[in-house]
Amino acid sequence: MECILKISVGRVLFYTDKGLPDKGQVMSHYKSNLRDLEFNLFEVFPYGDYFGQEPFEDFDRDTTEDILREVDRLAREDFAASFVDADRIKLELVDGEVELPESVKTSLAALHDGGWHLLAVPKSLGGHGAPQLLRWALAELFAGANASVYLYASGARLASVIAHEGTPEQAARFAQPMIDNNWGASMVLTEPDAGSDVGAGITKAVHVEGDVWHIEGVKRFITSGENDYYDNIVHLVLARREGGPPGTKGLSMFIVPKYLVNEDGSMGARNGVYATNLEDKMGIRGSTTCELSFGIDEPAIGYLVGNVHEGIRQMFLIIEDARMSIGVKSAATLSTGYLNALEYAKERIQSADLTQAGDKNAPRVPIIDHPDVRRMLMDQKAYAEGLRALFMYSAWVLDQSHLHPDDERWAQLDDLLLPMVKGYSSEKAYEMLADALQVFGGSGFTRDYPLEQYIRDAKIDTLYEGTTGIQGLDMFFRKIARDKGATLTLLVQEILETVKGGHEELVTERELLGRALEDMQGQVGAMVEHAVASAADPEEIYKTGLHTTSLLEGLAEVIIGWLLIRHAAIAIDALEGADEADRAFYEGKIASARWFSANMLPEAALRRALAEAEDGSLMEMSVEAF
Repeated sequence: MECILKISVGRVLFYTDKGLPDKGQVMSHYKSNLRDLEFNLFEVFPYGDYFGQEPFEDFDRDTTEDILREVDRLAREDFAASFVDADRIKLELVDGEVELPESVKTSLAALHDGGWHLLAVPKSLGGHGAPQLLRWALAELFAGANASVYLYASGARLASVIAHEGTPEQAARFAQPMIDNNWGASMVLTEPDAGSDVGAGITKAVHVEGDVWHIEGVKRFITSGENDYYDNIVHLVLARREGGPPGTKGLSMFIVPKYLVNEDGSMGARNGVYATNLEDKMGIRGSTTCELSFGIDEPAIGYLVGNVHEGIRQMFLIIEDARMSIGVKSAATLSTGYLNALEYAKERIQSADLTQAGDKNAPRVPIIDHPDVRRMLMDQKAYAEGLRALFMYSAWVLDQSHLHPDDERWAQLDDLLLPMVKGYSSEKAYEMLADALQVFGGSGFTRDYPLEQYIRDAKIDTLYEGTTGIQGLDMFFRKIARDKGATLTLLVQEILETVKGGHEELVTERELLGRALEDMQGQVGAMVEHAVASAADPEEIYKTGLHTTSLLEGLAEVIIGWLLIRHAAIAIDALEGADEADRAFYEGKIASARWFSANMLPEAALRRALAEAEDGSLMEMSVEAF
């Protein structure tokens, strides 16, 4: 408690119309859902099967529960403490440097001092080698508590990539000091004129000797590109070697540290990479999103990772991890938004019950008693639990790919799921957070409550690391069409097992899932038909492209519906003998599955009908007509 009091300055006092908290009382904005995380870990997935099994032999149930409880406390208290400061204290770029608010540094210290950034880092680098299920469960707690500040904590992950892809000398010189000295890191792809078309980048690499190159160019929208918290920041940069081929095939990845690193791993002189602009953003304002310039007044020395022209493959090790983190961030923000709205709806007294609307003397009731408020809350609950189920399922698949590296099906399934974790979660969270704010009415539009910041912080999730449209294209053309639907077929077969049999109490939900699954497959069929026809008539591909985002949504909802029905089946079995608190939790899980099945799954039929009827006329419309 003494430590908590020391860092209480700068915490926001969120309050309701009941009035301000007592003087000195601090209230965190963040409301975690530890119970649902535990449900996913211990009741849905066979997490216990990991215990005693390499490489997870250090983890057992007691250890995991202790970790969850401690990180939950830390996230709600110490890490959430700078949530408002990070947003409202404007960051300034002065002579290429950015000074972070002290409260932000204190939050980062709370994360790093506990070693939580090392949880999933390989033991060979000094990490703990935790399962992905546990890693991403904890990531939800940190991201939900303070999303913009959590973005800084990427050094250990990028160190792992350097150790995996670089030479032993690079691992010793860069990766290990990044872990041992807690250095920061950034992934550097985007250029001002290239945007999402990474292959159009023109940043140049000029060979000097050995693995040493000079990097010349400008990059934009670089997360955590500059700050004064970390003693050093190691940038992983995509650049094209001088005379290299065009497109993504000509890109290579380079280690470009802010301060040069001596052969023994100690820091040397300042390198020629500088932040030359700080983006003024709508949200995640506490995160330094920078323009980085390389080699303007002095050489920016970079070290080639692996061989030339391997950059895209290497960088995708980071990109895929970043996309997963965005999906988790989206789910985490929706969850705390929903729980804030739920609390408010229970306390806010307004209007009579609808059954007594004509009686002026009828008692006023909490707004959670009003049908439309309940509808909004139930939408949020179902999606919050559904998005968590989706990323936890993806994390479990990641664990299987690590435990069974010779079985390619797991990696292929993870590839299929990732665009949905990132793209669908970010879109749906942003939409549902607007409903969470709506529950507050006009009060939600003020800074007295965290919803307006949640919405601003969440919008970026649909944009960076590939917009939703790009995720839809990737899912259809690279993840479904490229393997001729083999991975999707295996997943469909697994979902069909739930459709075919299970609890009688869920027969309606299983029937709705079956229809949605059939409609989703029908939509895929129509899109494949158009794609095949484009071999003879190239413009037929437009008919497919007009529905890739729709398919992303439809397949994600089928998977979420399936997962929630599985959750409901577990909850039905667990109800017998449950105590009062657990009974309410399990009843809520059943309600989420029923609501999602009845209200979201039927939309698959419309998506199918629209894809089958697509005539491509939108692409024939003149630009002037817009």
